[in-house]
Amino acid sequence: MLLKDKIAVIYGAGGAIGGAVARAFANEGASVFATGRLRAPVDAVAEDIVSAGGSAEAAEIDALDEQAVDRHLQSVIDRAGRVDISFNAVGMPDAEIVGVPLAELDAALFSLPITTYTTSYFLTARLAARHMIPNRAGVIMTVTALPARTGTRLNGGYGPAQAAKEALTRDLSAELAPQGIRVVGLRPHGLPETSTMKEVFDAKAWGMTWEQFQDHLASTTHTRRVMTVAEVANMAVFMASDGASAMTGTTVNLTMGTLDD
Repeated sequence: MLLKDKIAVIYGAGGAIGGAVARAFANEGASVFATGRLRAPVDAVAEDIVSAGGSAEAAEIDALDEQAVDRHLQSVIDRAGRVDISFNAVGMPDAEIVGVPLAELDAALFSLPITTYTTSYFLTARLAARHMIPNRAGVIMTVTALPARTGTRLNGGYGPAQAAKEALTRDLSAELAPQGIRVVGLRPHGLPETSTMKEVFDAKAWGMTWEQFQDHLASTTHTRRVMTVAEVANMAVFMASDGASAMTGTTVNLTMGTLDD
């Protein structure tokens, strides 16, 4: 079990990626503290983990609420003694943004994903780091997306937001790695299982069926198939494990060949 006895906090655990990562971490032996802005989907993830014999607790936490995140982390420390892994999979609805040309996009809507994604990642990473530094150990993780590294159309501030998260991963690592804390990210290809891709389909499919849209996603990869959240979760497990001890300050390219390193 790659994560046996690890204590993991997942932000955005009610989403497709966060939920898959929470289940995969628990399956590999971690005690999971699953959080999300909406309680019901996080409860469902925790119940799945417990019914499979794992350890999980759910909490309703807004990752943009610094005091709420801090209180929850302190409760984890009080109960488990430490936090080993902080994984930020926080997302936001993009329906008002996706599909709007940049020349027509309101400045506030352009800035919204940049502010939301980067601030939640910064807050959860910074607060986790404060608890990890005394132990000189820990892993801080997040997930980005293909538009972080390539130009895309009609995505508003989504691409700049993901690029900023990757820059923050590098900066966090530069400061924290000398203190034993690794900081890494995952950059998957478009995932049909996520609500984000369904929003993209609704806004940008232009007459394609859902099946045709997935075929289009698959055609952009070397493997000629779409990626699954299970594949992202499996890589998250490895990157959080001691087997990836040399990996820090980087974002793993999971675009299945779509982006060259």
